[in-house]
Amino acid sequence: MSFPERLTQGYQSFMEGRFAAKQDRYRKLAEAGQKPEIMIIGCCDSRVSPEAIFDAGPGELFVVRNVANLVPPCEDDSSTLHGTSAAIEFAVQALRVKHIVVLGHAHCGGIRAVVEPGKPLSPGNFIGRWTSQIAHLTQQLEEAPGLDLLARLRQVELAVVEHSLKMLMTFPCVRILVERGKLQLHGAYFGIATGRLLVRDPATGEFHTCSSFPS
Repeated sequence: MSFPERLTQGYQSFMEGRFAAKQDRYRKLAEAGQKPEIMIIGCCDSRVSPEAIFDAGPGELFVVRNVANLVPPCEDDSSTLHGTSAAIEFAVQALRVKHIVVLGHAHCGGIRAVVEPGKPLSPGNFIGRWTSQIAHLTQQLEEAPGLDLLARLRQVELAVVEHSLKMLMTFPCVRILVERGKLQLHGAYFGIATGRLLVRDPATGEFHTCSSFPS
């Protein structure tokens, strides 16, 4: 079985373009290690790459991606593997990042699987167990009058960002640094079709258009 041709071509383009232009930077990163100041917790959706959205170069962002950009609660359970939790711990305690951004997005398939009527997820599968964290958010919005599916989906997508920010504060290493003013938490939401970025106001919890992006 051959390696995907798309990746081979992309690698060749990378070596001839970006790597050739920034070879010194890559060499310094290899020798000195990474020192990003920003962690992004995003969705694994292929349409929402944080490095592309924020035009970030190598070593600038520490990124963890999972289904629906969820932060699980801090749990000390040796019988369960915690990939996202491990990344948070590493970013905060080893890399000493100064900012953590939870990046949600429009048309999230993971969230839609929970929101869309008639398509329940089996509680025995990986996605079902993972997204069960946000089941209560969909239930809270079910009684909201006058909302069509897309409107409900958007509301849950925004609510998930808020939820993940709250879950971050269940990690002692995060909470302590936030309370000491050494770490800031942020929420953001990206529109795939429009390129519009909404940023959460920490004072009100409302999302507003980032001034540098299209309105």
